[in-house]
Amino acid sequence: MDNRGSRARWLLIVTGPALVLLIGSVTALLFLPHPVPKTATTAQRLYLSYCAECHGANGAGSWRATFFLLRPGDLGDPARLAPLSDEYLFDLIKQGGAAVGKPGMPAFGYHLSDEQIREVVAYIRAMSRADRR
Repeated sequence: MDNRGSRARWLLIVTGPALVLLIGSVTALLFLPHPVPKTATTAQRLYLSYCAECHGANGAGSWRATFFLLRPGDLGDPARLAPLSDEYLFDLIKQGGAAVGKPGMPAFGYHLSDEQIREVVAYIRAMSRADRR
């Protein structure tokens, strides 16, 4: 019986730190910010810092959001964005999506100024017209 106790203790000593390391690595992967190129415009820098975690660097969505069962809109799809006004996109970014039935979209009005939000909207519009191949 004493032999079983020492095996269990040894197993815990070996697997405990490995499990902590694994959980820490996965957590770091999920929450590391997207790299921002040194040549990025202000709008691109804002997008990569605040939007790319869910929408992806090219607007097509991110595996990080899918991991949390979110389905962010494809910002690179011109057909999807064309019917949405700049005012709607501005309000969605500033106030979040809860008011329009998109509870997964957080509000950024506390983090971004109105001018910064307008820059992000313009960047999203340009992204939806760009060729993503």
